[in-house]
Amino acid sequence: MKKLFFVVIAVIGFTATSYAQVGATNAIGLRLGDSDGFGAEVSYQRALNADNNRLELDLGLRSGNNFDGFKLAGLYQWVWQIDGGFNWYAGVGGGLASYNYDKKFFDNDYNGDDSDTFVFAAGDVGIEYVFDIPLMLSLDFRPEFGFGSNNRYFENDNLDFDIALGIRYLFN
Repeated sequence: MKKLFFVVIAVIGFTATSYAQVGATNAIGLRLGDSDGFGAEVSYQRALNADNNRLELDLGLRSGNNFDGFKLAGLYQWVWQIDGGFNWYAGVGGGLASYNYDKKFFDNDYNGDDSDTFVFAAGDVGIEYVFDIPLMLSLDFRPEFGFGSNNRYFENDNLDFDIALGIRYLFN
């Protein structure tokens, strides 16, 4: 009976420790930051077969009087445990963005709309905390290098820095 009790305790402890290290299989929530003018993003993370690796997909939507657009980003991330529920991570990826805006907003001599679509490469580095409840908070820094835009109002042929706070619900 004592052996069974110790085995059960060991399995529960190992499961709790594994959960705190890398989180659950899935996480969904919001990534709140600049996002190059696209505002908040819906964020989904999926753990992969390899230890401490995951895929993150973010979709940012923006709609206003003079500006509409979307931004889709995908990143492959490596996660390392710091201590307890604290982890840090780094990743690489890219994405696609498109926007439509009223040129008169920028240039009073022109009445019309303009739109543009471009791709970007991104890096990612951040820190996260996984609580004992299914909640994860993160703070990350994402440099993005966009290319494919020839628009004088939104120059995307340069480096953009995106800092964001992530709030995600963890589930299996």
